[in-house]
Amino acid sequence: MGIYSTSPEIEVRERRLHSIISYNGTAKDLYEQSRSRSLLHTERSYSQCSACAEGCTSVVTHIRDCAVVFHAPIGCDAGMFNNALVSKGTAKSRKQEEFSLNMLSSNILEKDTIFGAADKLRAAIREADQRFHPKAMFVTTSCASGIIGEDIESVVNEMEEALGYPIAPIYCEGFKSRIWSSGFDAAFHGVLRKLVKSPRKKQEDLVNVFNFEGMDTFTPLLSRLNLRVNYLLPLASLEQIETISEAVCSTTICETLSMYVGAVLEEKYGVPEVKAPSPYGIDWTNQWLRAIAKLTHREELAEQLIKEDGEKYHDEIEALKAKLAGKKVYVISGDSFAHNLANVGKSLGLELAGATSLHHDLHTDNPASVNTLSALIETNGDIPNFSVCNMQPYQVIKILLRLRPDLLVCRHMGLTSLGSKIGIPAIFEGDANFSIGYEGVVKMGRRFYEALQTKKLVENIARHVKQPYTDWWLAEEDPFYFQVRAVS
Repeated sequence: MGIYSTSPEIEVRERRLHSIISYNGTAKDLYEQSRSRSLLHTERSYSQCSACAEGCTSVVTHIRDCAVVFHAPIGCDAGMFNNALVSKGTAKSRKQEEFSLNMLSSNILEKDTIFGAADKLRAAIREADQRFHPKAMFVTTSCASGIIGEDIESVVNEMEEALGYPIAPIYCEGFKSRIWSSGFDAAFHGVLRKLVKSPRKKQEDLVNVFNFEGMDTFTPLLSRLNLRVNYLLPLASLEQIETISEAVCSTTICETLSMYVGAVLEEKYGVPEVKAPSPYGIDWTNQWLRAIAKLTHREELAEQLIKEDGEKYHDEIEALKAKLAGKKVYVISGDSFAHNLANVGKSLGLELAGATSLHHDLHTDNPASVNTLSALIETNGDIPNFSVCNMQPYQVIKILLRLRPDLLVCRHMGLTSLGSKIGIPAIFEGDANFSIGYEGVVKMGRRFYEALQTKKLVENIARHVKQPYTDWWLAEEDPFYFQVRAVS
């Protein structure tokens, strides 16, 4: 069977990729068990917090000329309305025109779960059309709309015909998956179904870069290969999205984000994924540039770039290595991005004390895609303290207390503060673009060194912090105490 289906919904990652949210062991063991499909999904008898797939539909809220209707109770997507400042800041940093995010909620109430909310959805779509005058619209689902069995597809098709532009439903009910990245897949599936057009011509200098908000660090690299960057999806226009099938290839800041859409573009439109790890760390940047150069027939330019930047940043990287010698770093991030950050640390000579990824996909949508865990093991060797944990602070705090790394780097702000609370200098890597390429290694090295200078400060903070956990839990040796059973 092919990767892409015209079905309104895409299977969640637990079923499609046999993804897991809990594991404790070594990186090599995780990789080997993933290859043999012998690792079963493990449950917890207690969870402190969670995030759902609905939140990951934020990738569509930042598209220009479009509107989003959340078919949900008002609280489900309240956090989305804070994204406006992020989008404006990113547009400004990329020297692009600022724009407002066009979002509203159908506000499903208790009575609507009894009598139905289809009329509310129709009214919300009409209201979004009148307020925002979009060129396309997205309708996201929720636990409430899913539980009562709302016929979203019929309403969307009806309103699409009435308004005369595409309306893409995104089926991301939170109860369907414990892996929030299933929301990325749902969002991209809606985009592929409704917005992407067949290519009229190939643009041989255009590279799709699947991305979050963030500064423009890919253009300075790829422009030296005479290539243009098509950042997707945040900040893109509808026209950019419609023509992603015309790109010469697709790459990403993180396979977890774009694994599905990259595989479909290759299968359906012949736009190949770049079969190399994302450009984090010196060695992975070299591999990535050479892979893109091979696809675009720019090998000589790539070798020239690798040579020039290798010489340009060599001395400072060596100086940073000397300053960071003997220090250990721990990484907490989403699946593939944890591997990316760990590899940057390796390029700076740091010892990897361990890593926690928020979930793990046992395989990829495209079997030929790069396996970043395998690439990390090849770069770093086995990693003894490797775990999978879907944002459970009560587990993470125990891992950090046991290992006591010198540095902590996190992709998500809420987990970064855990380091300061126990006296470990921490870095929040909020902009996923920041540390790419050769310059990114240097910038990250500077940040690591600066963080080390705060050691006395965070130790003082830790002396005045009372952890919200019982003495029993803090004394319990096993962070995965509540991991109780495996299910097939």
